[in-house]
Amino acid sequence: MDIADIATPDFIEVDANERLGKVRSIFERENPKAIIVQNDGEYAGVIGEKQLINSHVEDNTKASALTQSVPKIDRHENVREVARMLVEGNTKVAPVYEGEKQYGIITQDAILKAVLENLDALTVEQIYTDDVVTIGERDRLGQAINRLREHSISRLPVVDRQNRLAGILTTYDLVEFMVRDEGRQGKQDRRGDTDRMLDLPVYDLMTSPARTATPSESVRDAVARMFEDNIAGLVVTPEDDDGEVLGVMTKTDVLRALTYTEEEQMDVQITNVGLIETLTRADIVSAITEVADKYQRMNVHHAHVRFHEHKEKLRGTPLIQCQIRLRTSHGQLAGSGEGYGAEHAFHVALDKLERNVLEVKGFEADERYRGQLLRKLNEL
Repeated sequence: MDIADIATPDFIEVDANERLGKVRSIFERENPKAIIVQNDGEYAGVIGEKQLINSHVEDNTKASALTQSVPKIDRHENVREVARMLVEGNTKVAPVYEGEKQYGIITQDAILKAVLENLDALTVEQIYTDDVVTIGERDRLGQAINRLREHSISRLPVVDRQNRLAGILTTYDLVEFMVRDEGRQGKQDRRGDTDRMLDLPVYDLMTSPARTATPSESVRDAVARMFEDNIAGLVVTPEDDDGEVLGVMTKTDVLRALTYTEEEQMDVQITNVGLIETLTRADIVSAITEVADKYQRMNVHHAHVRFHEHKEKLRGTPLIQCQIRLRTSHGQLAGSGEGYGAEHAFHVALDKLERNVLEVKGFEADERYRGQLLRKLNEL
């Protein structure tokens, strides 16, 4: 299946020299997934919600300052490849071209709606993110924004003093808070200085109750509910306790699942691929394959490598965090680490992953030895 029938010719574009204040007003008025940026008539990139929330740039700044580079996509590209490009590009929208001419855009939602009926083969448990980051309802909005930036995520489950689920806070809530000029009924006036706004408690802005899903639920039903409620993610809770936070499932997690393959060649998806200046996809695949091969009985169906850049630098080289997560025939395995530069961070994470793989192999070997010993003792 390609994207010829689901790409849309309807999109919003601005010039790279446009004031950022006007871009913010477009988000307020049109609520687009992202805005296409043109520079002298040529495609330059996109501006999305994350660029707005991650920036304190003044309204008079040019739009080019927040433009994110997103690759062009051919109108007849395969859906699986487009899903990978959107996830790796950390974007919900990308420009679609027919030859040299821009046809329109493809969005995350358009892909998910097109494949919705096929998602009943997956369960939430298979794809949700379990290393969840939360925020307290009495914590400040400034803390929440820092946490979203630090972990490069789009939503935070909000918990009360007993660590029970109380609500959800998303980047969309914060964009709406920072961009729109309407006040919230019953809330404090937020039109004062930024420091006072960031000092407000998360409780004032969170959505409650949070929409949830259970691990055994089909991904199809969960995504259908996201569309029905016009949200981009669900908090995952046990079936018998909707106050315990197990993790989060987002539309991006579902899009990532579309890249899974059962082919012999490992499927690898990289988030923030632009950070790997001295590595190639082939280098990463080869290194992970070498680690996986140390446990011959384990088949790796999908590998997700995520890079995140910190502000700290050493002689101009940024501190990078790398997380590697494998979806295998023996469950999920992961490794993470930090280093200066993506290559250093990747190898630190790879070493941790290798130790985890060998621990699983050693555990199974111990269990086999124990079984053999018990059989020999029973023969005595």
